[in-house]
Order: sequence, then structure tokens, then C-alpha cells
Amino acid sequence: NGDTTNGQVVAGDKGAGNGLHQLNNLTDVLIDKETDILIICDWGNKRVMRWSRRSGTTQGEILIDNIDCYGVAMDEQRYLYVSDIKKHE
Repeated sequence: NGDTTNGQVVAGDKGAGNGLHQLNNLTDVLIDKETDILIICDWGNKRVMRWSRRSGTTQGEILIDNIDCYGVAMDEQRYLYVSDIKKHE
């Protein structure tokens, strides 16, 4: 109707931090539409997270740890590409 905008927090709703239910200084996010999953560059925690958008999810899962991630991309075959700003990769 255009009169209201309703949002829903689906990842990191407990404030900034390093718990699996928290995020810190995000630099990029993509949606894997096939699985309805968010892939998140959690730069402040030096990790790439996978977070389901389905209701009831209370925490994410670490895909890659100890990385200065700055960007993520996924190709048509669903291969994930992650840039590491510190390694210039």
C-alpha cells in the first residue's frame, strides 16, 4: 500500500559483537536465492558467515575464519568468491 514499511531482522539482532548470533562491521552481503541463505562479510570479526533467512534461526555459521573479507560474490554454478583486503586477493 506504500503507507508503511515493515522490516524484519534476520541476522545479528543482538548488537555488535563476536558471538555466532552477532555481527560487527559488515562490508558485503549476498543472498543465495536457491537456498535462501545470506553470506555475510563480517569484517570486524574477520570471518565470513552463513545465515539462514528462514524463521527460527538464532545464529549464523562461520564459513571462513581469520580473513579480512571485504566482498563476496557467487557465480552461476554457486561457487563462492571472497576478497581478502589484507592479502590483496
